[in-house]
Amino acid sequence: MDISPDAWVLYEWRGLQLNATIVFTWAVMAVLVLGSRAVTARLSEGETVSRWQVMLEVIVSAIRDQIAEVGADRPGRYLPFIGTLFLFIATANVLAVVPGYQPPTGSLSTTAALAICVLVAVPLFSIGERGIGGYLRTYVQPTPLMLPFNLVGEASRTIALAVRLYGNVMSGTVIVGILISVAPFFFPVVMQVLGLLTGLIQAYIFAILAMVYIGSASRSRRRTERPTDSPETTATGD
Repeated sequence: MDISPDAWVLYEWRGLQLNATIVFTWAVMAVLVLGSRAVTARLSEGETVSRWQVMLEVIVSAIRDQIAEVGADRPGRYLPFIGTLFLFIATANVLAVVPGYQPPTGSLSTTAALAICVLVAVPLFSIGERGIGGYLRTYVQPTPLMLPFNLVGEASRTIALAVRLYGNVMSGTVIVGILISVAPFFFPVVMQVLGLLTGLIQAYIFAILAMVYIGSASRSRRRTERPTDSPETTATGD
């Protein structure tokens, strides 16, 4: 039993391999692109809207609200990136109900690529919010001695993001495979339903963690600022 779609090679030519991870990743992207095109092609601002538009608005509003709850000042600024992460992971996991499909998130190469996207997005959003000087100063706060520890922290949380998502998706695939060999009718159905729920939860956790990392790096230093005028200086004397 293949525990990762990387091991399923669909085509090979002169040493170049096309494995299931690449094919199913393209399939997920195609589903998202075609689905979004179909939904947004008939958007309406009137009183009568389609059910697909209602579903789209609910999803976008929910993601925006979750970003705001993390503490982001402008949720719309982070919505495209965080929303894309969530929708890609959720769609990749939900499509596991399709026979013969293996979620690309069950490959460490895919989860590592998603984690690297977060690693790159953290400084980009932070520099855009605080400037390059303000971002670089976070590595030497509260003392320059923290520089190596902060660098290790950046790398370790990237690895944690990749391994967490990969481990959860892969373990679900392995358990379903074992149950199919033991009881091929009842247990796989139950595990498939639980797998869908777990896949959505993992997509939510990954997106929220990404937003937490971006928000902590991008957050302005207003919490550390103090008002220039104290009550004593603004109060009027007799």
